[in-house]
Amino acid sequence: MKILSAAQTRAADAYTIAQEPISSIDLMERASGAVADWLKQKYSPEVPFYFFCGPGNNGGDGMAVARLLHHDGYDVQVFLVETGQNQSADFSQNLERLPQAIPVTNVQTTSDLPAVPLKAVIVDGLFGTGLSRPLEGIYAEVVEYLNQHQGTVVSIDIPSGLFTDAPTPAQTAVIKADYTLTFEQPKLAFLLPASGSYAGEWHVLPIGLHPEFLAQVETPHQLLTHGLIENVLRPRSRFSHKGTFGHALLVGGSYGKMGAITMSAHAALRAGLGLLTVQVPTTGYTILQTAVPEAMVLTDAHEQHLSQFPEDLSKYQCLGIGPGLGQAEDSRLAMESLFRQKLPPLILDADALNLLASDRLLRQNLPANSILTPHPKEFERLTGPATDDFHRLQLLQSFCAEHDCYVILKGAHTCIGTPTEEFFFNTTGNPGMATGGTGDVLTGILTALRAQGYSPLETCQLGVYLHGLAGDIAAEVEGEASLIASDLYKYLGAAFRKIHLNQK
Repeated sequence: MKILSAAQTRAADAYTIAQEPISSIDLMERASGAVADWLKQKYSPEVPFYFFCGPGNNGGDGMAVARLLHHDGYDVQVFLVETGQNQSADFSQNLERLPQAIPVTNVQTTSDLPAVPLKAVIVDGLFGTGLSRPLEGIYAEVVEYLNQHQGTVVSIDIPSGLFTDAPTPAQTAVIKADYTLTFEQPKLAFLLPASGSYAGEWHVLPIGLHPEFLAQVETPHQLLTHGLIENVLRPRSRFSHKGTFGHALLVGGSYGKMGAITMSAHAALRAGLGLLTVQVPTTGYTILQTAVPEAMVLTDAHEQHLSQFPEDLSKYQCLGIGPGLGQAEDSRLAMESLFRQKLPPLILDADALNLLASDRLLRQNLPANSILTPHPKEFERLTGPATDDFHRLQLLQSFCAEHDCYVILKGAHTCIGTPTEEFFFNTTGNPGMATGGTGDVLTGILTALRAQGYSPLETCQLGVYLHGLAGDIAAEVEGEASLIASDLYKYLGAAFRKIHLNQK
């Protein structure tokens, strides 16, 4: 699913109006009908609705939804906030269409605002994606007033005051929605930490924008969907064998951190890998042989941390480095020596990334098509600090292009950066995964997939999606608060099964 800018969204509307053809007011009616249907599925007619509408098309949407709910027996009230000037044509037409039975209040000052009952649902139709400057005056005051409401707030298309394609200035009045009902595609702002917190739980409502426009429009931002992943995941042949699914080497672990490489090994095996070898310091030999009997174990010459890599890497289809590795100088020198060799595909995580960040020569010699999996702090060590979430995407784009690599920037909507300057945002996962070790599990999954012959991009897409999906299944069973990293590989089989079922 493509993620469009505000300008592209307006162009999609215009193209649909011209090519379907359909009038602007009828397209608005279609969008409003989708919102009304969603609200009717969630709320009974006993719930009162308070609609706050601005002077543009977002306000027109709000009035149209209010009318549709009223026709189905819902108790609705409409509050028009400073709408005397600059009304859009579709706003004016929807104002004329409002039945006289719907109470309408003109809000000029805060004294005109109602006391909203706790059980009421506030519908925010003040401003949409066309906003280009912070809200001021009565609009900002109304937003601050509505944000004090302890009940439910639903925003139409985007929370009023939120910028779509740029950082929203600090101290700006922005609606804090519980739900955002957006049209056709999500907004980029929903997927980033600072701005996404305003959108609450967002839902994409199809409104029939012209498929030809959506197919042709170019955007670097895309959403990982279940349909895309179904096409990436390959079925296993009846006549395959363990050699068919690759042999991977995982390297990591140090004294007191053997759990990380152990979880990574479990995840790699659960992700369909044919053969797994794990290299650990001598102190980890018994741990790995006991905890992961399916894996073969190599021991480093050093007792407590990595000091060298195997001389012959030709038998491995992927090399994953980092979980529990530590940052000993021996380990840095070993990586420096490693990068001078001909290597299998590379996955770097955790302390491997920290060693990379601390050594400019290592970064310069990073093999092409490597996959890096930093969390935001680790990414910051690689690129320097970002001023905001949008700037972080620019840094991600530059880093991937400069080093010809793929970066999985972990977060609520994990973002995959690519050398071709495309971004893919994940749609699986939950807050229960914010616990130690989940990144180690991801490293194991990625290492296994890359060893099985998936391309770097396919590995990133499938690995990130499966990782989050396993977390979602685990959260349903264990609860978010009780989720631990080992639950992810425990439910990884169920995640695969869910995709395979849909493939059939």
